[in-house]
Amino acid sequence: MRSSWMKKQSFITGPKPTLNWLILCLISLLALIAVLSSSSSSSNTDGSGPRSAESLIYSNYRRIKEQAAVDYLELRIVSSGGARQKEVGLCGKERENFVPCHNVSANLVSGFKEGEEFDRHCEVYKVTERCLVRPPKEYKTPLRWPNGRDVIWSANVRITKDQFLSSGSMTKRLMLLEENQIAFHSEDGFIFNSVKDYVRQLAEMIGLGSDIELPQAGIRNILDIDCGFGSFGAHLLSLKIMAVCIAAYEASGSQVQLSLERGLPALIGNFISRQLPYPSLSYDMVHCAQCGIIWDEKDGLFLIEVDRVLKPGGYFVLTSPTSRPQSSSREKKRIMSNPIEGLTQQLCWTLLAQQDETFVWQKTTDVDCYASRKEYTIQLCEGEDTQSYYRPLVPCISGMSSMRWIAIQNRSSELSSSELKIHGKYCFLTAFFCICFSLFLPLQILFPFCNDLPFHEFFFIIAGVQPEEFYEDLQHWRSAVNNYWSLLTPLIFSDHPKRLGDEDPFPPYNMVRNVMDMSANYGGLNAALLEEKKSVWVMNVVPSRASNSLPLILDRGFAGVMHDWCEPFPTYPRTYDLLHADGLLSHLSSERCSMIDLFLEMDRILRPEGWVILSDTMGAIEMARMLATQVRWEARIIDLQNGSDQRLLVCQKPFVKK
Repeated sequence: MRSSWMKKQSFITGPKPTLNWLILCLISLLALIAVLSSSSSSSNTDGSGPRSAESLIYSNYRRIKEQAAVDYLELRIVSSGGARQKEVGLCGKERENFVPCHNVSANLVSGFKEGEEFDRHCEVYKVTERCLVRPPKEYKTPLRWPNGRDVIWSANVRITKDQFLSSGSMTKRLMLLEENQIAFHSEDGFIFNSVKDYVRQLAEMIGLGSDIELPQAGIRNILDIDCGFGSFGAHLLSLKIMAVCIAAYEASGSQVQLSLERGLPALIGNFISRQLPYPSLSYDMVHCAQCGIIWDEKDGLFLIEVDRVLKPGGYFVLTSPTSRPQSSSREKKRIMSNPIEGLTQQLCWTLLAQQDETFVWQKTTDVDCYASRKEYTIQLCEGEDTQSYYRPLVPCISGMSSMRWIAIQNRSSELSSSELKIHGKYCFLTAFFCICFSLFLPLQILFPFCNDLPFHEFFFIIAGVQPEEFYEDLQHWRSAVNNYWSLLTPLIFSDHPKRLGDEDPFPPYNMVRNVMDMSANYGGLNAALLEEKKSVWVMNVVPSRASNSLPLILDRGFAGVMHDWCEPFPTYPRTYDLLHADGLLSHLSSERCSMIDLFLEMDRILRPEGWVILSDTMGAIEMARMLATQVRWEARIIDLQNGSDQRLLVCQKPFVKK
């Protein structure tokens, strides 16, 4: 296992420690000294720390690759002992578009109202039947990228012809329904002009010459609220800007489902009552074009949440929910009148520009601005928002005390050594070390840093990411990506048959576009794929019980989210081409998760003919192979032949025909 997984710990203050506690501390201290001394004289062999690139050089790689290709092309399922495990049955037609934790009727019965019934509520979700979500009868393999960005199969998404015809004129200008396909015309109209013209207008409003200069101005990642059908994000990707669509669950005609079908980053989510699963200071820009949110409701809680995820110097773009020129003056008056104007002033935002129906605010880079406010209707939060996972919305401003408070205009294109060191991991051993020594010796003599640390903040000691560790991790993933791609090339880039409506494909035929790294660590897999110029994007998932590396991933300009893998992932079925996980199974084996439920969830979000790559210890991989057989995946274990206990399990989900 590459990453060190650490559970959240807590201390409870109480009476004076007993003799048993003192003995435990002494034993732990001696054990710690032994571990440290042994680690200084030997290399890391348990796989818990960063691995060097050399550890991934496969000694007989050509033979492994050729044998794996033969096995896969023969489509033989490998199972232990030659006996097949009992396969999980198929779900009924009613669950073809099933999204767990998003059941509006069940949420209403549970007492959620005022919009909260549309939110994510896994606490009321109960597994009634373990089954495989099957595709609709007319489902077709998506067209290859980039053709699949502009043309999708209408049967693959949950929008009917009647729903399309009853939609507004804006929808009809952006997409065209033709027989069994939906075509997207990104240049045919967005607001009043094309998407390209709209993005150029935004660039000019923040003082740039053209949209090409957006990355130079520090804009590398954008949160697009209620993205429509993804045309805004599709254009930004061409500028090497990561735009992630986030929209509420919809029973039909989903924005998130359509965006993902087009190969664009998207996630189900809203902030009606809960924070988004992002830490503070996550995005360079938050964009809302006709998103339908009434921003001054609930005393500005929605704007406060936007401020929480917005980086210093970042931008909030609001395009009013009307496309009719005769209504624009009334809409402008409403937007600029109190309380929105007062709320933005409380948040220390500056109205940078206003043009037609579009308004651009900029978040302050000066933390002293909050103290100089004339009124304090919005208070400052205490402490630092380090790990936000669907917590209730808070009516206070956060992020000012974070070491990540750096203006986006001052950030380098790649994270510098000083920027790396502001990212850290919770260090339980250090805190425990301080507590134990406080029972025996004056802190000022040997360990003065413990003396300055309040007891309730012991677990907020941060060990910054060392540049050597970071670059060693990147080197590891450079090697891994080359090996993955070489291993799968005969399979995912083979002579694929021509799809209806597609041009004659030039080899290689790329079947992979949407990639999810289920245990992303520093986002090294994402970085290595970008370096190799693979036409994929990665949703970097940081498990909620792992060390919180999500701030670092987002600061790199990547797409990422925090998630508890004991719960379903907030996306629609059949939305990812490749799932990757390194060390996740070993980590989850000690949690409350059901492994079969995890594999059923992976199968739900994986497209037919999609791929799974699991890297873990031999025991975890053997267990995973049996579970893969139960969910009907073709699977093979790959021995890296480097002398370690690590194994790869490479699986493919079959296209189950009805």
